[in-house]
Amino acid sequence: MASKKEKKVVEEEIIQDEKSTQQQIEKDPLIEAQKAIEEEKNKFLRLFAEFENYKKRTAKERIELFKTASQEVMVALLPVLDDFERALAELDDKDESTAGIQLIYNKLFDSLKNQGLTKLEVVAKEVFDAEIHEAITQLPATDEHPKGTIIDVVGAGYKLGDLIIRYPKVVVAQ
Repeated sequence: MASKKEKKVVEEEIIQDEKSTQQQIEKDPLIEAQKAIEEEKNKFLRLFAEFENYKKRTAKERIELFKTASQEVMVALLPVLDDFERALAELDDKDESTAGIQLIYNKLFDSLKNQGLTKLEVVAKEVFDAEIHEAITQLPATDEHPKGTIIDVVGAGYKLGDLIIRYPKVVVAQ
């Protein structure tokens, strides 16, 4: 029995020592300061990561805003380009005034091209693709124009960078 009592006393002493050590650790200002520093460091890292994500998101939004602002101007100028093309098609090439109009058209188109505008080249007999063409009407298929091919291009299409801002208007063989 004495050994059981001694074991019990030893166990109680060990528990008391652990409790006192635990209390000393909790009261130790250095350990508390280290814990506080670690918590603040974690808060800072989270805040920094959140700020980096914010910067990336706003930069992406800014780029998109510039693209859409440019897109609105380009869409507004497309009817002017169409009118120039119709006028040049109707004028006689021998007339000297045609050269001036052609120069103005070229200058306008080159300026828009420098801003990222490109004309979509569509030719007759090409296969119709609903992703890049707009079918305005359908005509019966013939030997010359099989089903699903483009018969005629009615209106030009334009891209601004990788985005199609106006689809080419085509007549499709059905």
